[in-house]
Amino acid sequence: MMNTFRTGMLLAALTALFLVCGFLLGGEAGMVIALGIAVATNLFAYWNADKVVLRMYGARQVDARSAPQFHGLVEQLAHRAGMPMPKVFIIDNPQPNAFATGRNPQNAAVAATTGLLKSLSQEEVAGVMAHELAHVKNRDTLTMTVTATIAGALGMLANFALFFGGNRNSPFGLIGTILVMILAPLAAMLVQMAISRTREYAADKGGAEICGRPEWLASALEKIDAAARRTDNTAAERNPATAHMFIINPLHAHSVDSLFSTHPATANRVRRLRELSVAAGRAQGRPWG
Repeated sequence: MMNTFRTGMLLAALTALFLVCGFLLGGEAGMVIALGIAVATNLFAYWNADKVVLRMYGARQVDARSAPQFHGLVEQLAHRAGMPMPKVFIIDNPQPNAFATGRNPQNAAVAATTGLLKSLSQEEVAGVMAHELAHVKNRDTLTMTVTATIAGALGMLANFALFFGGNRNSPFGLIGTILVMILAPLAAMLVQMAISRTREYAADKGGAEICGRPEWLASALEKIDAAARRTDNTAAERNPATAHMFIINPLHAHSVDSLFSTHPATANRVRRLRELSVAAGRAQGRPWG
């Protein structure tokens, strides 16, 4: 219920921002046009944002025949979590990373990069995918996917103002156009910050419970964080509004990306996971497989 309420509030705020930007660009007529665009964007994001994001990263769907080990691992984890089996995708990218998307557990997808599958152990991959399944189970994926799509639309609105300008007959004229050029990109950043960082902590905890071994995820986070700092994710650099979807910020390679930081410090996440591991005790972990 809380996730649904949060998503609704976020969409309402973004719709209001579209209206403000439309008014600044074209007065009342611009506001009406912006309202139509906002409604269409919200509806499109709800039904299609997951497909857009997967296509954006060139993700290819795999099954038990094309990727038996990875697909089988996700299937085991989904069974342990008591969840429907999500669609499984692989992204051809050297940076180890992963994300989940979809409007609900019945229409969910999880994706991992080739870099993650090559550089992590099977146990660490299990920890990562358990984290992503926890996002699905908590219904965080709708929030993440919709915000990524609408934040991208806000960026397009800013580009429109930059290249085409606004209606000089609007109440704010050139000043309104300049405000949109400034406000829309800032909104894309604020949208990501609006997604509480506690979501990642909750998914870490849920992922540890699903796979039964908090240290697997802790080790994976350390490796992914170190690799992300030195490996570019070109697709993410072109679409920074999607950065909050990944398990580790994919934009670490450039200092400017700190503006879009939406993840808790990796060291804090690892510390909490290892505290969970100590509290539970290795002997208390549920058997794997």
